[in-house]
Parts: sequence; structure tokens; C-alpha cells
Amino acid sequence: MLDKSVPYASLYMRREAGVTAASFPLPDGYGFALYKDGDESDWARIETSVLEFDSEFAALMRFTETFMPFAEELRKRCLFIEDSNGRKTATATAWWLNIDGQRRPWLHWVAVEPRNQGLGLGKAIVSRVIELMTELDGEADFYLSTQTWSYKAIEIYKAHGFQPTDEKKLYKNRKKDYKKAIKILARLKREK
Repeated sequence: MLDKSVPYASLYMRREAGVTAASFPLPDGYGFALYKDGDESDWARIETSVLEFDSEFAALMRFTETFMPFAEELRKRCLFIEDSNGRKTATATAWWLNIDGQRRPWLHWVAVEPRNQGLGLGKAIVSRVIELMTELDGEADFYLSTQTWSYKAIEIYKAHGFQPTDEKKLYKNRKKDYKKAIKILARLKREK
């Protein structure tokens, strides 16, 4: 869940091609499932539960805008974790962004419902999405966008080979928060 008591700064991270990432298995009682039509309501529920959106309606609007124009890709790239009752409880997507005319693989919208956090689901879904990205996009630099409010998730990303990056082309349309984010994260590490 986002910790909005922490000062906010955006941060981009890159996992360089060829970096070997740790593999984290799912705990017993959980399984992976790819997106199928109708799962957007589960995505919206999960993302809203971690405070990424103020309402499930707002989350559904973002999902529709971002993913639905690419419905066929979505079925191969949007991943969920289901519990033993079939309830979707975590999600992440092996997506892409076009930057300077190049399609770059992008780990997108990682979230685990608060009631299931701390069980290793975040680590497991990031591991599986990196595998998906490699299968679908080949060996390449992988990117993600995060923020200091997600400082716990940043540690998961680091365990998978992602490192903060200050690549200017990633920040050109946003406030340049890289230095601010690094300072906040260093302070949090000292305090925790």
C-alpha cells in the first residue's frame, strides 16, 4: 500500500538486459492467471485497495484508456495472482511505453491487496512478469515507474535487478524528481 506520509517524488528504474534477477516462487495456496475479459473490475479493486486511485471507477477509466485499445496484448501481458478461492489478490503487467519512437518493455501497475501483503506475492508476481517480458519482448532493458510512497516495493524491484535511473529522456515530461527521490529513499533507509 502506498505510504502517503512519506514525501512524494517520482522515480524511474531500469533493469539492464542480461541482468540475472532472483526468482521468487508463489507461496502455497496461490496461483497465476492471465487477464481474461471481465477481469478489469478485479484490477480496479486491487489498484484502488493500495491507494493508487481514489475510486474503482477512476481505476476502471485508467484501465480502459491504457489497456483496452490493445485487448489482444492485454490477454498475454496482464497477470494476476489468485488465492485458493479464486479471488484475484495481486496484479502486474508486462507492458511497454513508446519513448523517442522506441517501444520499451515496462513493468506496469504492480499491486498486492493490503490483506495479502507480506506473504511474498509482490516478489513472486514481479518474477513472473519479468519472465513474461523476456518471453514477449526478448532480452532488453526493462523499465518501471514508481514513487517514494512505494519505498517497500522499490526494495522488491531492486531484488529483481532494477536500479534507479536518471535517464533524461524518461523524465522530460515530468518534474525532475530523481535527486529528490534518492534523498528521500536514503533517509527512509536510515530511519527504518
